[in-house]
Amino acid sequence: MNVDISSALLERGSEQGDRPGQAAVASPPAQRPARIDDDAHAIAEAQRLASEFAREAVLRDHERRLPWDELDAFVASGLWSITVPREYGGPGVKNGTLAEVTATIAAADGSLGQIPQNHFYALEVLRVGGSAQQQRFFYDRVLAGDRFGNALAEIGHKDFTRRTRLSRDAQGWRIDGRKFYCTGALYAHWIPTLVVSEEAGRDVTYLVFVPRAAQGVTITDDWDGFGQRVTGSGSVQFEGVRVEPDWIVPFQTSFERATTIGPLAQILHAAIDLGQARGAFDAALRFVRERSRPWIDAKVERAADDPLTIVQFGDLSARLTAAEALVRRAGRYVDAAQAAPDEQTVAEASIAVAEARALTTTISLDAGSRLFELAGTAATLDGLGLDRFWRNARTHTLHDPVRWKYQAIGNFYLNDALPPRHGAL
Repeated sequence: MNVDISSALLERGSEQGDRPGQAAVASPPAQRPARIDDDAHAIAEAQRLASEFAREAVLRDHERRLPWDELDAFVASGLWSITVPREYGGPGVKNGTLAEVTATIAAADGSLGQIPQNHFYALEVLRVGGSAQQQRFFYDRVLAGDRFGNALAEIGHKDFTRRTRLSRDAQGWRIDGRKFYCTGALYAHWIPTLVVSEEAGRDVTYLVFVPRAAQGVTITDDWDGFGQRVTGSGSVQFEGVRVEPDWIVPFQTSFERATTIGPLAQILHAAIDLGQARGAFDAALRFVRERSRPWIDAKVERAADDPLTIVQFGDLSARLTAAEALVRRAGRYVDAAQAAPDEQTVAEASIAVAEARALTTTISLDAGSRLFELAGTAATLDGLGLDRFWRNARTHTLHDPVRWKYQAIGNFYLNDALPPRHGAL
């Protein structure tokens, strides 16, 4: 590698990044993050952080405060390196643990649960397709505290890689193009970017790890969705951005064979939705116990004693427990496919994750909506911020349509049809 990214990064401004517009730049880590020892340690750290993150989650959502300090604490805990393999110095936790960590953080703050999703996705692309030299370098950077964002999608274009190109001239490799939905790029030290390069008359896709502070990179904080407000999912512009060959990782070839890139991406999405559902369910429990009034026909003193309300909570709890079980089960399938990847194991992992996503999608939306039905009109007061659970779930669950999960599941069991290989299944 020819660039020391840690020394190249700039300090972020005190005001930049707190409102839509030109973004601030992530600071280099002040010190090396703590080490996570094992799966139990990872879950315990996530629970500790979640209790801290929950305290100002409403304010961050309501005022669109970008969570710079929270992200620094998140990385300092060591949780952003939990998928780094043990042979490279990381804890190499199981995928069920990764999902549980994600769900735990997302229950406290949906945006904070989503921001590292593409960080872990990039690490899986690196694990599957990167060279030993690339793996060593980038794993070391993550263990040192660097964050990965993403620049994958291009809005309004069927082929989302078409307009961002990797080309070569007399000075070396360069990237030109524009991306949107770049979750985490605003806060990143590196922006893994999906590009196409013309080779032998055809376009081949790569994932290029682009330094956030590289000349020609412009990040615009223009994400204004009604949910997941502080994920930093705005635009990234690349204008003649110079990149080193060692930052270019094969991508297309990783989907031409059976790999776990897709299932890994999807179990993270399932975990984010699971966390949203947990957050909404817990908020509904607290509100009904402490503040709601019973319906007059129930003839009880407390809303929590209303028999129809009790039934509704029972239904939500049963389906939430089922969703949790499906996510844990999916994690075991992804573990097995990573250990022995072939067409069958990867297909089984994809289907197990699709089953989990089908249920986490519906329970996250239902829990966020029924919170108000069960809590009553007082729960709609704006300052409470209880609407954030539904808004976040509705926004995040639009990443890919749940109806196609059911189609893939049914086709697998009915017709022995293997699911497609891509990051959305």
